[in-house]
Amino acid sequence: MTEITQTTLKDDLDELAAFEPNAFPFISLYLNLQPDQHGRDQFMPFVRKEFTERAKSFPKNSLELASFKLAGTRIMAYLRDEVRPSANGVAIFACAGADVYFKTVQLEAPVQQHRLHISERPHLYPLAQLIDQNPRYVALLADTNAARLFVFDLGRVLKSKEVNRPKLSRTQVGEWSQMRYQRHLDNYHLHHAKEVVEMLDRVVREEAAEHIILAGDEVIIPLLREQLPIHVEKKVIDILRLDIRTPEHEVLKETMEALREHNLQTDAEKVRLLLDDYRAGGLAVVGFRDTVRALEQGQVDELLLSASSREILDDAGIFDAMVIPTDGSVSDGAPHLLAADLLVTRARNTGARVTFIEDPALLADIGGVGALLRYQI
Repeated sequence: MTEITQTTLKDDLDELAAFEPNAFPFISLYLNLQPDQHGRDQFMPFVRKEFTERAKSFPKNSLELASFKLAGTRIMAYLRDEVRPSANGVAIFACAGADVYFKTVQLEAPVQQHRLHISERPHLYPLAQLIDQNPRYVALLADTNAARLFVFDLGRVLKSKEVNRPKLSRTQVGEWSQMRYQRHLDNYHLHHAKEVVEMLDRVVREEAAEHIILAGDEVIIPLLREQLPIHVEKKVIDILRLDIRTPEHEVLKETMEALREHNLQTDAEKVRLLLDDYRAGGLAVVGFRDTVRALEQGQVDELLLSASSREILDDAGIFDAMVIPTDGSVSDGAPHLLAADLLVTRARNTGARVTFIEDPALLADIGGVGALLRYQI
């Protein structure tokens, strides 16, 4: 099984966005695999119930029903036999038509909720959101004698490295004066900081990490920052106080929270830039209709999309005949989901970056969507 990373997941998203509809139903299934408080999985009852109910929507003895049942049987077998115990989320995309399509993605990062979506195209909004919310980043824990580096990707450790230097004690330097000893100690710490920064620079470059989070004490952090090249310093988003011995799972938890806080701040800055550019007649559009038009013309550099799909409003009237459910359920025909999928698909097909804005209020006044443009027409 291919290891799922940001790179492979983005490739999967692009492949799905390029899928050409046929006469057969396309199934997109997202499942949260985290066990309940009793350690039991809760996804199979949902899958059985939903597949039974959805089958009733197809005409009896139709090719569409036969296709749906065939894809459903394969999905059930996969969930029964091939899901890893370590997986916290899974996404399955299937269409049993003239050309059988079946793609699965198992993740350590949890999927927010169970979703079964049946349409002519893949349901991509949750997958794109998961990619955006779980970027590849580096966490570096250091003190004056050691360093631990983690590359986190999609909610799990992709790589880890360590640097350890023997502790320098006063007995090693004999009868040196206090001043000479301090100079030697400072030089020792400096060489350690340079070694750690060299490792950090190399790993960030090799792994194409988007962000860096530093953690350490008041002695090592200033030394590290003094040695950071400008291109590395620009990726540092936070500095935490974590002990060098902090367990891996705690490092992930603390750094993910720091990443979330950083995203909230940058979200506000991006929306402010979007609105300023739009009001000034610059490189920006807002609202569903104008954003779709810009995507169709290849103008969009970055699509800003509400992380709450219900905030995405169709101001073009494309989905007026459909009803948004108010009971909290997820419906195939809900306009906000169709609108969101259309935007994500067009963005991936034109090489535009998709950024999800976590605070729904930031985009609420412009229909939940806007875009920063490469150029104007």
